[in-house]
Amino acid sequence: MIKRNPCIANIKAGYLFPEIARRRREYAAAHPETAAPEKRIISLGVGNTTEPILPHINRGLTEGARRLGTAEGYSGYTDEGFLELRKGISRVFYRGAFGPEEIFISDGAKCDIGRLQLLFGAGVPVAVQDPSYPVYVDGSVLIGAAGAWAGTGYGGLVYLPCTAENNYFPDLSLLPRDGLFYFCSPNNPTGVAATREQLGALVAAARERGCIIVYDAAYGEYIRDPGLPKSIFEIEGAAACAIEVNSFSKPAGFTGVRLGWTVVPAELKYGGGESLNADWARVCGTIFNGASNIAQYGGLAALEPEGLAEIRQLCDFYLKNAALIRSALGDLGISCVGGDNSPYVWARFPGRKSWDVFAEILEKCQVVTTPGSGFGPAGESFVRFSAFGHRSDVEEACDRLRRLGNR
Repeated sequence: MIKRNPCIANIKAGYLFPEIARRRREYAAAHPETAAPEKRIISLGVGNTTEPILPHINRGLTEGARRLGTAEGYSGYTDEGFLELRKGISRVFYRGAFGPEEIFISDGAKCDIGRLQLLFGAGVPVAVQDPSYPVYVDGSVLIGAAGAWAGTGYGGLVYLPCTAENNYFPDLSLLPRDGLFYFCSPNNPTGVAATREQLGALVAAARERGCIIVYDAAYGEYIRDPGLPKSIFEIEGAAACAIEVNSFSKPAGFTGVRLGWTVVPAELKYGGGESLNADWARVCGTIFNGASNIAQYGGLAALEPEGLAEIRQLCDFYLKNAALIRSALGDLGISCVGGDNSPYVWARFPGRKSWDVFAEILEKCQVVTTPGSGFGPAGESFVRFSAFGHRSDVEEACDRLRRLGNR
């Protein structure tokens, strides 16, 4: 019989968010009173958008669907993505710095993050922020670029702690040479956005050490501080050492639509001088036939002035939710970061296990959070609160959270 890919055995048995869902179901089954409106479980856990797609962008989607029902408007495979969408992304997000051949349309940032490992294979050293989005680690393990699960971390991966003590920015002297480094800003889960000076140091370190940065900018549109970069390519020299992944999911509410992009600069080379851009085009052409054409019409609408205004409106809505959560936690004297330039609030519970805090908040408040330990060893004693929720639910959750003051 055919043998199983041994790398699958090296990933954790349960992905973090399904495990949260399982514990939520078990709690609800054991507490039938949660069926009552005043006791219903409210989720501030998974980062899934909740608000309707706003009218102008939604019209782009519906008009795109209508066009596909006509002979003159029908289109089939668009492997690279609509040319106008690629040009629009360059114009809106990168000031025209990249040609359309350097921008690849995808079905979401998470999908491309997983596929990008195909460029590097099993032999490359991999470093991640700690804590970080789980797919960076799991994707590396699945390709064989990291060793077996050891109970406290993945062997073969370099964890770069991002803690309160180092202002949530890693010690760059720990970057492996000739390796891959996953970096997210604003960070998921901490919600902290890197400064221009920090990203400048990151680019300099990557170039000196022969590293490639996979920069996850999925939450860049939540940045409100004008001094903070939204893209790694705002930093001089980044095009020679970085790939940027981004998405319409969180700024435009496309979590269920699925549309993103990856920028692979033409000047980005392997150590042997070969083109990463050419290889990524080959990989995409081999295993991917392009994002939904309907989704791409929605993306085009999102890049129009009315669509960009709606993106800002939607991000501001979730940022207001984050401010409410921070206020409630502040009333309890709980230290936290994030929530000002991102939709996540990272709350610290010194000396406690993250899953214990998760259980207490669920039991006492009927509010679901995300245990920080699920994002890496440095996440222990933290809990992530997501601002993705209906305003009435967030307000109710904040009222309930204040009950923690009665411990």
